[in-house]
Amino acid sequence: MAYTFFDLEKYLDSLLVKLDVPGFDCKITHKGKEVFRHSAGYADRENKKPITDKTQYFIYSCSKPIMAAAALHAFEEGYFILNEPIWHYLPEFKHMRVKDQNGGTVDAKRDITIQDLFTMGAGFNYDLGAPNVLEAIKRAGGKAPTREIIRSLSEAPLEFQPGELFGYSLCHDVLACLVEVATGVRFSDYVKKTIFDPLGMEHSFYHMNDEAKKNMASLYVHDENLKSNLRELKNNYILGDEYDSGGAGIITTLDDYSKFAAALANFGTSPDGVKILAKSTVNLMRTNLLFGKRLESFQCWASNSEYGYGYGVRTKIGEGWGGSLCSIGEFGWDGAAGSLLSVDPEREISIVYMQHVLNPRLELYHPTIKNLAVLALGY
Repeated sequence: MAYTFFDLEKYLDSLLVKLDVPGFDCKITHKGKEVFRHSAGYADRENKKPITDKTQYFIYSCSKPIMAAAALHAFEEGYFILNEPIWHYLPEFKHMRVKDQNGGTVDAKRDITIQDLFTMGAGFNYDLGAPNVLEAIKRAGGKAPTREIIRSLSEAPLEFQPGELFGYSLCHDVLACLVEVATGVRFSDYVKKTIFDPLGMEHSFYHMNDEAKKNMASLYVHDENLKSNLRELKNNYILGDEYDSGGAGIITTLDDYSKFAAALANFGTSPDGVKILAKSTVNLMRTNLLFGKRLESFQCWASNSEYGYGYGVRTKIGEGWGGSLCSIGEFGWDGAAGSLLSVDPEREISIVYMQHVLNPRLELYHPTIKNLAVLALGY
């Protein structure tokens, strides 16, 4: 049986009914060329507003691969080395305490390193409503400067000893702050300079502006029956006008994000020859760094059974037991409203899928989107 993109198109269309997705957009590039593009449904279902190439989305944690690429660009420029303690740049993290099993705290056994931030191994949590964070926002009059918010995280004990487990957390927000301090450039400006501008991502931002307000897709949330309900158009991870959320702050279009994906699929160089990272750095990015308990704590997530985690991305390390047809070393991540990034440099494939539904149950459809793409391309 020969598979074609028609099979993928039919499957994507089925999500409008099966998962009550109001609308979606998907693009695939292969060897530097767009080979598939399909959208359906609405950017605003209530007002019958169609999805267009100008539609913008909160991509939530699909921001993380861009954050990681920008941080690795700073690494390439010599601003830091990866095994350095983060207190070299953020001195408040020099003497950290860690929660113990008795409800108290103990001294951290070692320093948090920059690599720990990349790999979610520092021991932070994702509690943006913690008293120390809220107090920092209040002191700043609601503007929430990145440096002050990150400084406040040092006031709370870590959840586990640095390097002990994989703990999905504010690690990448801390890393964005570290890049800002190391380079002397506000993080959002550094990303614009090193990623957005070189790749021509003219419709990508860290904060809402007039263009984004005009073109944003309505935001929905799934209930327990996977019915999507309209909700307020707000990204709760963007704490204020001066907070550049490295882990979840980007607003972008599918076409813009696909430019980034296509560059990674060509080992860091865009199809028209713009280099954002060296090939060796892209290979470093997709190298698994989790073993033992750290790998176990990552693979307990439903979508990660064949994957490890590298520098800010999941990376495929096994074959068979999870049913993925992607190559070993395929890498990427996803977002809280359903966006997907998948990059396979060995086959020169990039896949970007976007929708705008929180609580999206990604494990129900992201693996199939990737598999149908691989089959359609004849692999």
